[in-house]
Amino acid sequence: MQLNGLPFPGREREQAVLTSFITELAAGRPAVVTVSGGPGSGRGPLLRWTARLAEERGLRTLTARATPGESELRYGVVEQLLTTLDGISDRTLAALAEPGRDSGLPGLAELLRSAHHRPTLLVVEGVEWLDPASRRWFDALVRRLPGKPLALLSSGSGVSHHGWCGASALPGPVPTRQLALSAFTVREVATLIAAVCGRPGEEAFTGAACEIGAGNPMVLHEALGQFTASGLEPVAGRIPELRALIEAIRGEYVVRALSGLSDTAVAVVRALAVCGELLQLPLLYALAGPHAASEPGLGAALEASGLATTSGTGLRLCCPEVRNWILEDMSGDERAELHARAAELAHRAAVPDEDVARLLLAARPLGEPWVVPVLRRTATAALRAARPGHAIACLSRALQEPLDLDGRAQLGLELAAIEVLGAPEASDRRLTEIIRSGTGASARDRVRAADLGLTRGGVETLRSAVASALPTARDGEREALAGLFRLTEPCRDDDADLLLPEIPALPARPTDPAQAAARARQLAFLGEDLPTARELARRAFTDEPGTDALILPRLTAGRILLLTDDLDEAEARLDALHLDLRRRHARAAAGLVLAIRGELNLRRGRLDAAERDTAAAGRALPHAHWHPYHAPYLTALRITVALDGGHADQARELAAAPAPAEAPDGASFAHLLFARATVAFRDGRHAEAVELFLGCGRRLLRRGRANPALIPWRSMAAAACHALGDHEEAQRLSQEEITLARRWGASSTLGLAQLGAGRVAHETRDRRLREAVQTLRPTPARLAYANALIDLATTELDAGNPQAAAPLVAELFTFTTTHRPSSRLTARVRALAERLGQPAASGLGPHPAWATLTEPERRTATLAGLGHGNREIAEMLSVTRRTVELRLSGAYRKLRIAGRAELHALVRATEGYGTDVA
Repeated sequence: MQLNGLPFPGREREQAVLTSFITELAAGRPAVVTVSGGPGSGRGPLLRWTARLAEERGLRTLTARATPGESELRYGVVEQLLTTLDGISDRTLAALAEPGRDSGLPGLAELLRSAHHRPTLLVVEGVEWLDPASRRWFDALVRRLPGKPLALLSSGSGVSHHGWCGASALPGPVPTRQLALSAFTVREVATLIAAVCGRPGEEAFTGAACEIGAGNPMVLHEALGQFTASGLEPVAGRIPELRALIEAIRGEYVVRALSGLSDTAVAVVRALAVCGELLQLPLLYALAGPHAASEPGLGAALEASGLATTSGTGLRLCCPEVRNWILEDMSGDERAELHARAAELAHRAAVPDEDVARLLLAARPLGEPWVVPVLRRTATAALRAARPGHAIACLSRALQEPLDLDGRAQLGLELAAIEVLGAPEASDRRLTEIIRSGTGASARDRVRAADLGLTRGGVETLRSAVASALPTARDGEREALAGLFRLTEPCRDDDADLLLPEIPALPARPTDPAQAAARARQLAFLGEDLPTARELARRAFTDEPGTDALILPRLTAGRILLLTDDLDEAEARLDALHLDLRRRHARAAAGLVLAIRGELNLRRGRLDAAERDTAAAGRALPHAHWHPYHAPYLTALRITVALDGGHADQARELAAAPAPAEAPDGASFAHLLFARATVAFRDGRHAEAVELFLGCGRRLLRRGRANPALIPWRSMAAAACHALGDHEEAQRLSQEEITLARRWGASSTLGLAQLGAGRVAHETRDRRLREAVQTLRPTPARLAYANALIDLATTELDAGNPQAAAPLVAELFTFTTTHRPSSRLTARVRALAERLGQPAASGLGPHPAWATLTEPERRTATLAGLGHGNREIAEMLSVTRRTVELRLSGAYRKLRIAGRAELHALVRATEGYGTDVA
């Protein structure tokens, strides 16, 4: 396709210069013009267009083209020019081919004589490939140009007219000019699109064409021609089709360019594609082969090909896209071998692990001792940078190296721990293989594989694998595997376990940590023998963290300590476990630990901390990657946090969201039913709430979980029945919960059951609520205690006893000071204070400097002003005594008071409490 006499538009400036050049030559004035630019810039088409223009003007035109293959052929280009010159003698042609020493400059005098009769244009393409003899010949020609009607037009890749042919040494006023062809701008691409497509392109299309085609005129022209021939329009919606065409054409250009290079040059280009930005030039040449450093003209050849450019003392590819096309031109084995050699050189050159690992990912196995550590370190760094896919790739590649059985199993465990972030099913399969490997892996690795998989929730396949491994297990491995098996249960209510081999029964007081946790779990689920359950749960922590201590027993034991009211110990154990899991990169288990810690903080009334833990659990393992058997637990926790934080709409949204299809088969689905029921109850949908609460209870009882400490579904169902007028059922459910709570023996569980009974009682309501308050007061279940205080204070106010309610509200203010002011509980306390006629307990205000306190300083100062000691405040706020002291010092300084006495008076006066609530 010819446009404006050119194969493509956009070179109008250069066309005008060349037209003037021909006009000057026709008038007998000499000139030298060199056109430079990269491949695809249009050098050849411009020269050919100029040659046709000269012939149309009646000028003699002689053309020649230098190529890499003929760069050593003596007078190769000169011979191409002179063979078409009329009157050239055979002797001259023979002299050009004569291998001996030059006796002159063959044909030059004849060319100059003939130019006197007819102006002559010499057109030479690829001057960078001129042979030495031709270069000397052109040097001599240029020196003789003044006064001769003869002009020289040449082209080359990145060459300058100063130097290649001696133009800088011209003795007379012979015009010399270089036309450097740059890439097309967006404006020039727009012109090209309009010319080729017959209509202007949309702005987005034009911009994309310029970017994808890198402004290369020939590539864009060819791609747009094919694009238009396919009947497509230059609109934004057709960018993908244009991209495919351009990429295919550029790939063909690369293949053609490679085919014109020497073997050594091709090897260098391939080395650049693999690691040109990583290795210094000597190492790059070492990677390319033994002749790369000594091959003459290598840099010029690479630059002329358009594949690479010289940069200072080094080389680099002309554009990043070239890399893929160069590598695709190699076979798979060639790529793997080249990457392997590059990785070895990069390692020896102390290149960063990340870059060496990138080379290793595409390399064949090396069998070198440094390979696996590099890949491991890179995987760890990738996890820290939130790039789990790269971490998985690194460890998967490490498993391709020659490893002993223990090393392979250890790597498999590490990989399975992080595969839950992208390929959880692959993680389960990997762990199952390790468990079933028999003597292929150590006993320790088989136990750890079972522990990791069962903790994540992969119960169905892994329980079967554990059971099949038990008959051949010995001593400690057998005990640990049996304990891990007992720490799980079938996910469906069928007889699947009957098909498994016989599992050893648990001793009454096992010493193995896994079996101790399993036995403690049995007792806790049944709600029996709390002291023994507590003792066995502690036994599960006998292995120190960091010594490959099992995860699932400690996770289970931590939750049991929560049920036994040992919340301080449970929190410390869970914190230590979480640190250990972060070290191991066990993301699924870490998410579970954070969720359990969130439940613990909810029981303590630390809503802010519960929110942080819930969010952190989702970051440790994104919700979409949680096992379907565990995901309902996290969702239930999020619903409860939202409700307690006063975010009812968020709670409703979470409750209405569908659970994973397999979720109802898991035990934690009961938690989700309970949370959904609570939302329905708060919204006044009492009949729906009753069905959900009872459905939760049926699931728990079917799995042998009678302990109300797990989920207080009976008291909540009783409250819903009470709201519907079914008082008999409400009494039955609440009394049943009290009975079971007394059997378990945890004060917080009993107090919560008593609170539920008080809510559905009539004549004995105040008495039952007082019992609940008395029972809950010494327990760590601060949220339940606060709710009991609220219910009792409300009952007293309803009965017309504000004097009895006032100290309860004052105590509630102490509690809410340690919580977020916008929480639902704080709002209820504020409402009670207003009923008492007291200022709302929403924060201190009259003192002008109170607003300057930070939130931690405000909370600490308020508690101190209410009469609490530093140790007690530290426990309330979960900080150290030193932190309390520092916060109080800051508050005293900002408030300009002397100490606690003035602070006490300030708080009492501000809040309006007339009694000492300390």
